[in-house]
Amino acid sequence: MITFYPGPSKVYPQVEEYMQDAYQSGILSVNHRSDVFTQMLKETLDVLITKLDIPSDYEVYFVSSATECWEIIAQSLIVNSSLHIYNGAFGEKWLEYTQKIRPGANGFSFDLNEIPDLDLAGIESGHEVICITHNETSNGTALPNAFLTDLRRYTAKIIAVDATSSMAGYALPWTTADIWFASVQKCFGLPAGMAVMVVSPDAIQKAETVADKSFYNSFLFMRDNFLKFQTPYTPNALGIYLLGRVMQQVSPIIEIGLDLKQRAEEWYSFLTENGYELLVKNELVRSDTVINVLAEKEKITEIKSKAKLAGIQLGNGYGKWKETSFRIANFPAITVTEISLLKNFLLNLPK
Repeated sequence: MITFYPGPSKVYPQVEEYMQDAYQSGILSVNHRSDVFTQMLKETLDVLITKLDIPSDYEVYFVSSATECWEIIAQSLIVNSSLHIYNGAFGEKWLEYTQKIRPGANGFSFDLNEIPDLDLAGIESGHEVICITHNETSNGTALPNAFLTDLRRYTAKIIAVDATSSMAGYALPWTTADIWFASVQKCFGLPAGMAVMVVSPDAIQKAETVADKSFYNSFLFMRDNFLKFQTPYTPNALGIYLLGRVMQQVSPIIEIGLDLKQRAEEWYSFLTENGYELLVKNELVRSDTVINVLAEKEKITEIKSKAKLAGIQLGNGYGKWKETSFRIANFPAITVTEISLLKNFLLNLPK
């Protein structure tokens, strides 16, 4: 089965070999305070920072999921209030989750074909952290770099970005925000069960001001351990090892980002030229990594059913578009050959 599901999605085929190597190396059985583990963690961090072109003064931590990052930010970087700017289900879930920990969290929603109006969002209304979703997996939108640059110029507040469907697929403008995080089961081409958190010096300073050390995953407690190339918990050693190996094999992020952008443009042209309706009408906010196709409920059911018979798994729609759309992942691990097979399938379907 060829999968275009937008997460968990296709893993790189080399992962099978890397898993065997991990077992044979003995790394899965070593003490996570040992020199062997700390060296492996350091090597993974080094190659990740290099391949993703992360600024040298930013720090990188590994946690269990992007959802855990929501919790860490709420506990360790917010005292009273955060502002969540969103246009889809995952941005809204982040707001709702944060409100359980910090009831003062507020939301500002915008249309999926729009760019948020910073003057209307109320950014300077006492919020400590501004939370945005870079690439909204539920509807196939993405915030352009120009918006991120404008937001950074607009406020000196801490900016946190959920980049779950874009990190390792986009050349991210790291310095426009203070916290970036993503689970690895999408653009990283890895099995689910780990997330990457990238933080700026300003985020570290904010965490020190809040001074939260009440939880096993408190930001400062986690940082204290990562500075020693350790973790505050028994880590996902296999996930860290696999991430390091995959980062060694992939191209620099600038090359990956340009490739995915070109593939996305080709996808959007192909779909519109062949009678498929795109959910996102505004080209400026279309995602490079998650493409959403709109149709009547019966047509969506037919397309997904026939695709499955052809050995192709499409992504379900999400939220209010669950039954009237399907999503196509455009992640780095998906090959040009696989894309051609899906295009041929869609081309030969009766309109």
